[in-house]
Amino acid sequence: MDPLSLSFRSTVSTRPPLPLPLSPPPSPSRVLSIRNDEKLQTITSTTKRSSQDRLKWPIITSNTKKRVRKSVKIHRLLLSMIFNAFDDIINKFIDPPIRDSVNPMHVLLDNFYPVDELPPTDCEVSAGMLPSCLDGVYVRNGPNPQFLPRGPYHLFDGDGMLHAIRISKGKATLCSRYVKTNKYNIEKDAGFPMIPNVFSGFNGLTASVARMAVATGRVLAGHFDPSKGIGSANTSLGFFGNKLYALGESDLPYAVKLAPDGDIITLGRHDFDGKLSMRMTAHPKIDPVTKEAFGFRYSPISPFLVFFRFDEKGEKQADVPIFSMRTPCFLHDFAITKNYAIFSENQLKMELFGNGPLIKADLREVPRVGVIRRDAKDESKMKWFEVSGWNILHTINAWEEDGGDTVVMVATNILSIEHLLERMDLIHASVEKLRINMKTGM
Repeated sequence: MDPLSLSFRSTVSTRPPLPLPLSPPPSPSRVLSIRNDEKLQTITSTTKRSSQDRLKWPIITSNTKKRVRKSVKIHRLLLSMIFNAFDDIINKFIDPPIRDSVNPMHVLLDNFYPVDELPPTDCEVSAGMLPSCLDGVYVRNGPNPQFLPRGPYHLFDGDGMLHAIRISKGKATLCSRYVKTNKYNIEKDAGFPMIPNVFSGFNGLTASVARMAVATGRVLAGHFDPSKGIGSANTSLGFFGNKLYALGESDLPYAVKLAPDGDIITLGRHDFDGKLSMRMTAHPKIDPVTKEAFGFRYSPISPFLVFFRFDEKGEKQADVPIFSMRTPCFLHDFAITKNYAIFSENQLKMELFGNGPLIKADLREVPRVGVIRRDAKDESKMKWFEVSGWNILHTINAWEEDGGDTVVMVATNILSIEHLLERMDLIHASVEKLRINMKTGM
């Protein structure tokens, strides 16, 4: 599919509140009751008010409503211009995209050039044929910015876009759609990027405070509500509880579905009946036998790690906070076996208001591996093992040996972890196997 140019809009769409309904005015006539003591007779008369006597009740007309809407629109537009001006100052003078790793002109090239949405489109079979018995869909997820970034931009910051190839009855249909996240909808209505990028928007104390101040101003002005989510759902997909979710670890999952014609529809942000708070990993693990799903979330504040699971119906179970994790780290993936969940505390650390990027390597810290039972109610029996040089981002597989006494995990180990987010061209990884004896600790 050829990359298509991005379209840019500068319009601002608003929906001002309607005026409160007024109580209806009283009747334009009045009744006077006069009693004459001499004749013992009551005389009642009704008179019309003159036009000068009538109360001046406001009349709500369509013109009045239009003026109110126009006033609110102008007010919101003025605030947007002010906040955008502050954004420009930050991006040009406080934290410009100097480094190649966050320079949009460098990052968004070649295979990472943004593309537009594509409605369900039949694919031409250039050679051979598709078996008529083949019936299913392949879906992938990835970052694809809706607008050209106005400042620093990391490859991981783009809006989530799903690409699906549906194969049925000997035909293939391709469709590409954005995940309609809260962030996507807000910025689409505004016509420009508004919410700070997670990986590139917090580079040092000054830049972090400045961008948080602008974002807070937009929240107070009613431009967006962070409680409804600010994530991009751009990392992966998970299918459990008979539902498909677009995932990004900075937000809750977004439920999606495929229409019969191959189109991709976003159903909405899913909190599992209020039991899942804030966010979860983009790489949950599903047990093919029990149909359970396992997940976690990490945080820069204690507890740095929270483990949880979903039953076969997709019902979320109670959180298991892990307070024994020493420091907040970029915990992207984990593994499960028949009885255990395995976490890796690596050297990628998170600092909200430190010097430099939000996530950076601390080579002084010795990596650890933590093993906890899948059905644990708390972390009391969790075991940690120091494993020098073990900096994994994605796991490949894990299993048990020796009747459950030995836990084995295979993963890609990042050998140059200090370059992970800054110089991805310098990254070297090795597929390695780790064996842990749960009895001896070896």
